[in-house]
Amino acid sequence: MSDWPLLSLVTFLPLVGAAFIFFIRGDEEVVARNSRSVALWTALVTFLLSLLVWANFDPAQGGFQLVEKAPWLEGLGVSYHMGIDGISLWFVLLSTLLTVVIIVGSWHSVNTSVKEFMIAFLIMDTLMVGVFSALDVVLFYLFFEGILIPMYLIIGIWGGPRRIYASFKFFLYTLLGSVLFLVAIIVMYREAGTTEIPGLMAHNFPPELQLWLWLAFFASFAVKVPMWPFHTWLPDAHVEAPTAGSVLLAGVLLKLGGYGFLRFSLPMLPDASAYFAPMVFTLSAVAIVYTSLVALMQSDMKKLIAYSSVAHMGIVTIGCFTPNAMGIQGSIIQMLSHGIVSSALFMVVGVIYDRIHSREIDRYGGLAERMPVYAFTFMLFMFASVGVPGTSGFVGEVLVIVGVFQVNSWVAFFAATGLILGAGYMLWLYRRVVFGALTKESLRSIKDMRTNELLAFAPLVILAIWMGVYPSFFLDPMAASVNELLAGMAAKTGGTQVALW
Repeated sequence: MSDWPLLSLVTFLPLVGAAFIFFIRGDEEVVARNSRSVALWTALVTFLLSLLVWANFDPAQGGFQLVEKAPWLEGLGVSYHMGIDGISLWFVLLSTLLTVVIIVGSWHSVNTSVKEFMIAFLIMDTLMVGVFSALDVVLFYLFFEGILIPMYLIIGIWGGPRRIYASFKFFLYTLLGSVLFLVAIIVMYREAGTTEIPGLMAHNFPPELQLWLWLAFFASFAVKVPMWPFHTWLPDAHVEAPTAGSVLLAGVLLKLGGYGFLRFSLPMLPDASAYFAPMVFTLSAVAIVYTSLVALMQSDMKKLIAYSSVAHMGIVTIGCFTPNAMGIQGSIIQMLSHGIVSSALFMVVGVIYDRIHSREIDRYGGLAERMPVYAFTFMLFMFASVGVPGTSGFVGEVLVIVGVFQVNSWVAFFAATGLILGAGYMLWLYRRVVFGALTKESLRSIKDMRTNELLAFAPLVILAIWMGVYPSFFLDPMAASVNELLAGMAAKTGGTQVALW
């Protein structure tokens, strides 16, 4: 099946499902039911096709595979160019899986404008897979920016009381950084004469130009991660977004920044990446400590998890700029783990919000008495977020800390504080929500998780444990690509990047 256009099928099949839903007619109940069914089947088939992509991927090769290329904007030298390597493979799978999880998990929780809701998420599926598969920088940019539109609508239409403010803030922050990204793309095209990502990775840009291009990339990717102090849009977006929106925002959209560093900043601009690495380390260390302390002060569950996301992504950015395979692989595993665990934690909040319609921590307590399955699920993902051995969170964080310790012990120290502070705010949250006596009248009749909620959590539970117990299953396919990335950087810099750090 390697001759099939698998990446194109995985990328654009959700658009076919969205178009089908668009033409569904009937009364509101029939439209909602049929829209959910079409969206679920479309997402399931897309996920199965992404598994075929995985099955046809050769982990021993470091270059791009399943490559598809066709003329597009021939006058500008821009082509439709798709392909994946060991770095992007897992993010394609994560995107298609989370779309299925979202549709199943929101089966009963979204009851207004269901048709439009399902269309928005299927479009998001196409754009997310497209970002991780694009091998032309113009195509990448279209997918990269296109994601803003459905997410803006998801927050603005199905969000909370301050959804308009949060959606505008999200849109303006990310758009501003992306304008500089577009300028950098134009400059690189004029310099290298190509918009193909492999060609740009092979081109040697002058060191002085690299500095300016790197800053333009950083403006876009740092907002997407988000890095401190560009993170202020994230808590508002998470708090106001519906649960499904928070899942995709935390699970995939925050990974676009880290993926951008690995796909653009490091291989194309290695000298500038080495030069600015101390700045990235400093900002990441501040993010880990500062946002963890802020998380300890939150009374809103979603806001606490949002600030914890900034802290965990600080580990990711440290790993991205660590000049060894252990640090970079750790950052990728941490992104995958965060995509699974943070998505699950927002779903955990969504489960009880659908029942009580409050995210305030003080409104809860003693839920273990009425919701034992929920309490166990919450506990598992709380442990994974903290980084308990045997869970996915442990693997990525330890790899990054050990990798960066070989470069700078102080950075490793501040990265390790995230483990301690993370345990503080997550255990504090779990104790106040789940343990204690059930004294509040509003909780006495609360029901445990529904079947659709259990089905939505099931793959995330399996992955969180699987990644923690057998991490080489996830590490091996990316090893050749990471080694090729480091070899390409060393060839361009003469191996001097390690000395600069």
